[in-house]
Amino acid sequence: MNYTLIRSARKTLAIYIRPNGAVEVRAPLRCPVRDIERFVSSKAHWIAEKQQMLQARTQEKIILTPAMEAQCRARAKEVLPGRITYFANLMDVVPARVRVTGAMTRWGSCSSKGSLNFSWRLMLADDDVIDYVVVHELAHLREMNHSRRFWAIVAQVLPDYKTRQQKLKELQRNLG
Repeated sequence: MNYTLIRSARKTLAIYIRPNGAVEVRAPLRCPVRDIERFVSSKAHWIAEKQQMLQARTQEKIILTPAMEAQCRARAKEVLPGRITYFANLMDVVPARVRVTGAMTRWGSCSSKGSLNFSWRLMLADDDVIDYVVVHELAHLREMNHSRRFWAIVAQVLPDYKTRQQKLKELQRNLG
């Protein structure tokens, strides 16, 4: 098995699978090569499993095109106002302003002035996940942090919010 060996002032052997699937073995400075080889051999099944998982995850990646962005922006303008109005009424809050943005690292945000922003990428999510992000941002109009009180507000509207949160994390992993 091919691997890159990195020796350092460490006490244990460790194997890392890099994002490109390459195997990296880290070993103590004086560890004999035969011990390293034996260790790598004993972990061959684990290494193959991790490389397969990495490859499968890479194949699931969603490649975003300009046409997809245009479609998602149009869908956001169509879907979000209704969802925001519905949940804002339910939660007895009123956003100052709502915008669709090109944010890449945030699904949504809420400013201290009550302005809500949602990434067009959110439209790649299932409807229940979109609702979770809407409720999450609306909850910030009542509680501008992620305290227990904040999560209680979210849970009051969406008792299954943790499941929706997990689906959102999965989508995040699949985005290029």
